[in-house]
Amino acid sequence: MPAKKRSSKGDTARREPALNRASANTSSLNGTRRESEGARGRAVSQAVALSIVDYSLMLSLVFGGCCANVLSYEQLLKMDPHIGTTLTFSQMLFITVQSLPSFLAHTKGSLVPRLKPRNVPLRDWALQVLVLTSGSLLNNWVFAYSVPLTVQIVFRSAGLAVSMLLGYVLLKKRYSLTQVASVAFVSAGVVLATLSRPSAPKSTGELPDVRRYSIGVFMLTVSLLLTGILGVLQERTYTRYGPHWKEGVFYTHCLSLPIFLFFIPDLKRGFGGLADPTTLSARSLERFGVLAPALPYAILGANMLTQLACVSGVNQLTSRVSSVSTNLVLTTRKALSLCLSVWWFGNGWNAQLGAGAGMVFLGSLLYTFASARRPGPKGGLGGKARVKAA
Repeated sequence: MPAKKRSSKGDTARREPALNRASANTSSLNGTRRESEGARGRAVSQAVALSIVDYSLMLSLVFGGCCANVLSYEQLLKMDPHIGTTLTFSQMLFITVQSLPSFLAHTKGSLVPRLKPRNVPLRDWALQVLVLTSGSLLNNWVFAYSVPLTVQIVFRSAGLAVSMLLGYVLLKKRYSLTQVASVAFVSAGVVLATLSRPSAPKSTGELPDVRRYSIGVFMLTVSLLLTGILGVLQERTYTRYGPHWKEGVFYTHCLSLPIFLFFIPDLKRGFGGLADPTTLSARSLERFGVLAPALPYAILGANMLTQLACVSGVNQLTSRVSSVSTNLVLTTRKALSLCLSVWWFGNGWNAQLGAGAGMVFLGSLLYTFASARRPGPKGGLGGKARVKAA
């Protein structure tokens, strides 16, 4: 018995260090786990904070940049309704110059940089250049034909109908009954808003001429069709060569510049109009004094910079979120631009225009949710598309 007791005590003595080591290992492991969980928590918090900053910046660019772009655009057209060609040329030139550094390559032994190799042949951009330039010119000419910007904003939202028609005929896409009904609702709203022919701003008290207004609506229709065709051409190009949308933006704008050689008289007239002090209001002349002649050029510069901010924000948004979320944001942005145009410039407004605009925005939202339930090439209009302007 005493020998057995001594043996039991010896076993206990031998076990105690092992138990102490196991306890120490467990404590160390728990500490490591807590540190790891703490590090993960900090990493998640940092990621969430960065995401909030990123999305806040993107939404600021979309809402701030795009809405400010609409206001500066309308201000320029109110100063000179015939500045459309000059405005289009300035936008094309600005985007070309801003994009050029990304497509230059410096080779050894040469001081002159060269263009980087293209991913898409020039011949594939040629037709897009003609379509883009024609559509942009028509968009900027419309204001000279007594079509208020409020109607233009609503009318351009009918791009869904054109995209669906071209997608069905050319790309063999198929759409659900809900999508078709939504687009029909949008189209009815556009017709209602267009036929409203809202009164002119209170400052003029003039009613738009019916014939000029009809020509302006026809130009808007052609521009809308060209925008849809451009979307189909871009989709085919990107499907064949990959989504090289930055290259497309650069070359379509760069190659469009020679076209303006045929519009040199209009360009001279447009830039001359910017220098004409009679385009400024008496209040602006009094407020800015000797700096007043530079005001139109400042507004033109603001228009180009805000367009860059708008496009950048929309492109970032489409790369981060689903096309459904993008369409929701852009639809909201258009509604806000419409309200700002009415409030800031006192543009004509009536119940018929309001009802038409409401139908357009509601139909766009319905189409967005219908597309979310039926994703893919059968139910969409090309998925996430990079846009020039929103």
